[in-house]
Amino acid sequence: MSGSRLMRAIRVSEFGGPSVLRLCQDVTVPQPGHRQVLIRVHACGVNPVETYIRAGTYARKPTLPYTPGSDVAGVVESVGEGVTAVKAGDRVFTTATVDGGYAEFTVAADDSVHKLPDALDFTQGAAVGIPYFTAYRALVHKAHAKPGETVLIHGASGGVGVAACQLSRALGLKVLGTAGTPEGMKLVLNNQAHLAFNHREEGYTDKIMEATEGRGVDVIVEMLSNVNLSKDLQMLAYGGRVVIVGSRGPIEINPRDTMVKESSIIGVALFFATEEEKKECAALLYTGMESGWLRPVVGSQYPLEKAVQAHHDIIESPGAAGKIVLTMG
Repeated sequence: MSGSRLMRAIRVSEFGGPSVLRLCQDVTVPQPGHRQVLIRVHACGVNPVETYIRAGTYARKPTLPYTPGSDVAGVVESVGEGVTAVKAGDRVFTTATVDGGYAEFTVAADDSVHKLPDALDFTQGAAVGIPYFTAYRALVHKAHAKPGETVLIHGASGGVGVAACQLSRALGLKVLGTAGTPEGMKLVLNNQAHLAFNHREEGYTDKIMEATEGRGVDVIVEMLSNVNLSKDLQMLAYGGRVVIVGSRGPIEINPRDTMVKESSIIGVALFFATEEEKKECAALLYTGMESGWLRPVVGSQYPLEKAVQAHHDIIESPGAAGKIVLTMG
């Protein structure tokens, strides 16, 4: 075999702060095995979960060293044996990778690779994976949201939030969204929410209750439950559900709040999605891309060498505005 090709990739050799993300110039380009696809990466989404994994605080710890990233968009370079759904030259996006997406090339299992319609560019393709599949799992598989119900997306201007707004509207829900800045609120309204609220404003929960004429909301998609969960339980309608997508610490709640509404608190982890659930979600999302209601909003874009900054900003920035993406340009 001729000499292996080399690529640039981010490598993590120890758990810790953003500075442990190191750009390496001489990583070997992986080869696709049975039912695997080699992708030339054009863009890779940055998700909060990747910062928890990097810090070593997440339930699952990868073997060191590793390359982060699951949501890439790019072009199929080659396929391993047994792959029939895609071929070399196809534009694709992924929901998981084998080798990590913060790299110029990555390998993914063929059931994690989906065709990217021409209507979306690669940065948008990199914003689909975890956000849209998580939003679908939260709303459909966990909350069992029904057309006509009211949903509150608590933290609606980030990657999962925008996805949840667009998906909720497509599913026939009344969509309320919160953001932490005026720009974020505008973005929420531009992405299918009926109403937007500023969650940094004193008394914003009262305004949400007013908007539901005191009835409360049926479903809350919660991105920051360690801050909001207690308030969420008080805003639910009878039989309401809070689906927990994100949390950065503990919180005290009063269990009585669940009794008076017969409400539920449901955790969401995309990791547990079955093959059937993933296929169902992929089918709906593909329709959304084709028909135009699924339009990821790309926020800040960083070149691969600025991955450290991207990891800092996704956690520390005062208000999300779209999806943070790394580009390989």
